[in-house]
Amino acid sequence: MKAPRQSDVARLAGVSQSAVSRVVSGDVDRIPEETRQRIRAAVKELGYVPNAAARNLRNKRNRLLGVHTFEAVFPHAREDFYFEFLLGIEERAEEVGYDLVLFTSTGTSDGRRRIYRDGTNRLNLADGSVLLGVATDREELARLWHDGYVFVHIGRREVPGAAIPCIVPDYESAAARIVESLAARGHRNLAYLREGIEQESYADRRTGYRNAVDRLGLHDRSPGFHDEPWLTDEWLDELAKGPETAVVAESVRLAEDLRRGLAARGRSIPSDVSVAVLEGSGTEPGHRWDCLVIPRKEIGRIAIDALVARVEDPDQPPLSQLVQCDLVAGETIADPR
Repeated sequence: MKAPRQSDVARLAGVSQSAVSRVVSGDVDRIPEETRQRIRAAVKELGYVPNAAARNLRNKRNRLLGVHTFEAVFPHAREDFYFEFLLGIEERAEEVGYDLVLFTSTGTSDGRRRIYRDGTNRLNLADGSVLLGVATDREELARLWHDGYVFVHIGRREVPGAAIPCIVPDYESAAARIVESLAARGHRNLAYLREGIEQESYADRRTGYRNAVDRLGLHDRSPGFHDEPWLTDEWLDELAKGPETAVVAESVRLAEDLRRGLAARGRSIPSDVSVAVLEGSGTEPGHRWDCLVIPRKEIGRIAIDALVARVEDPDQPPLSQLVQCDLVAGETIADPR
């Protein structure tokens, strides 16, 4: 049978893990007597034995913050999606007087980056950590949360049984604002191009788009609106002769496929069809998409502030924050003909 953990005591007593940590270490000045008694009763019932060495390590602040990425970020440097997140993280950590340690090793044959190795949390070297990456290991996030380790995740992650603290680009409201801007220019028949990716960030985009279309009384008969991914030749044929005057694409890749497909059918962007993209786009002349932009540097800075707040006051609840995305005008939206 696995030995009981501090998180088990906290759940049984109905208190935070930091309260358990303080009581078992003797730091009870700010803990009400009734709470102390519940914690001690839970400790006795579970047979929990504090690990003195681990407790000493946790209570020792070394002013180090960790950064763990679930996939490689080097050597792409400035071209990498994560560069501005890391830039904001580094700048803000320096401003508030913390050093950073970047956790990069995988420790597995499949190349996936793990937090736990041989049952040990490698992030314990740092007082707390910022986590980011698409290929998030949700089991490890749940374990971190239940172990009481202080961390924040950049990007929304839903993990059953755990309230993961996240700094979240507000894709939902950005998608809604794009639909509202199209409607304001007179577009009533829209189409949606959907990637075959099932992640929280894409779910948020789809929710924002769908809610805005319904709320504004717009029309969308596209496969993407009905949860079918990709862009088929059949749908391009329909789009080229149909009533749609605007398309919202989840990615630049899909938008480029659309541009080529419409050109092959004698249609152009934005003369015949306006297009907006639900991710940042390049700036090539003639192909500068109207799009949303994630304020990545700002999000990195906010992540450090949220992390430091919890490192310096462990009693603070782990809260998530939404960060508004910018909408950038390009060359691909016009009034409907």
